[in-house]
Amino acid sequence: MSESKPPLPYAGIRVVEFTHMVMGPTCGLLLGDLGAEVIKVEPIDGDNTRRLLGSGAGFFPTFNRNKKSIALDLKKPAGVEAALRLIATADIVSENFKPGTMKKLGLDHDSLKKLNPRLIYVSHKGFLPGPYDHRTALDEVVQMMGGLAYMTGRAGDPLRAGTSVNDIMGGLFGAIGAMAALRQREQTGEGCEVQSALFENNIFLVAQHMMQFAATGRAADPMPSRISAWGVYDVFTVKDGEQIFLAAVSDKQWGIFCKAFGLEELLADPRLVTNNDRVLARDWMMPILRSHLAGRSAAELSAVFEQNELPFAPITRPQELFDDPHLNATGGLAPIRMNDGSQSKVPLMPFTIGGERPGVRLQPPLLGEHTDELLGEVGYGAAQIAQLKASGAAAGG
Repeated sequence: MSESKPPLPYAGIRVVEFTHMVMGPTCGLLLGDLGAEVIKVEPIDGDNTRRLLGSGAGFFPTFNRNKKSIALDLKKPAGVEAALRLIATADIVSENFKPGTMKKLGLDHDSLKKLNPRLIYVSHKGFLPGPYDHRTALDEVVQMMGGLAYMTGRAGDPLRAGTSVNDIMGGLFGAIGAMAALRQREQTGEGCEVQSALFENNIFLVAQHMMQFAATGRAADPMPSRISAWGVYDVFTVKDGEQIFLAAVSDKQWGIFCKAFGLEELLADPRLVTNNDRVLARDWMMPILRSHLAGRSAAELSAVFEQNELPFAPITRPQELFDDPHLNATGGLAPIRMNDGSQSKVPLMPFTIGGERPGVRLQPPLLGEHTDELLGEVGYGAAQIAQLKASGAAAGG
């Protein structure tokens, strides 16, 4: 007899989300991947993320799997009433609209907790309450004002990180807060409000650089011009112009590296005995290493580093990861439906539970795909659903 799989950790939890773009949807993505029923309330014409071009073209299929979609016009009383009926069945409400938007709709935390004291309300904002909370924030805005762009770019050339780090992590922290609130509800019987914010998330990310200053009294240099903590820790340009990242971060690794590449003279050099010695010698040591390795191919260097258990990495473009042998062998990518109906693969959550990655149970929903189903669950009959659609208060199904 085959054993059935245990239920996912948050099976039986219902989440109603009023979210768009990346931050809010990421919160629902994590909860949905872990088994929660996540209901995405969209406007009649759909989440704008469905229509983004360029760098936003992949947002919707990336962050909206394992969700159901209901399309409601929240500017109409009938649409708000339908949303309230859904919320009455929910454990968690999640939103990431501008401050004040949900209050105008009567869907803010203070309003909803009067209807359901057990409700957990997750707000994703630009800033936690304080002097900045009226500002409109974006990932790039808080990267600039929070020190991350300064640390990423070269001196005098601030540069945003190459992904939506604050949006994604802010959504994950919102989900972690929701998980903590569910546990607290088990103890107290009451829900609460959880707040997550882009700016504070960004500050958490640069905390190591703040604390470097606290520990040393010296300001952290941007990463491209920083004093490395390790002697060999850099990108090398090698044969045919290929690039590869190579590292030797301990004295033991330095010895292995020198022996593997015939650098016994450097290994015996009294100026290079310890890692800190090598850090201070980088100005003259690194040109020697670069010259010595320049004639070898990236593949050859990779093989030697892997054989000797030394850290290395090819310089990979994102689209090349679809064919990564490790991701494909370990189930790190799953089939996903794109906005135009075509099929691709999407990275799954970067952890396992019981040896398995949480997978795709529901494809990213079509606009209003579950409208009829969800309205029926909260007491609307077929005629009432038809009337809601005819009035423009609902769509889809």
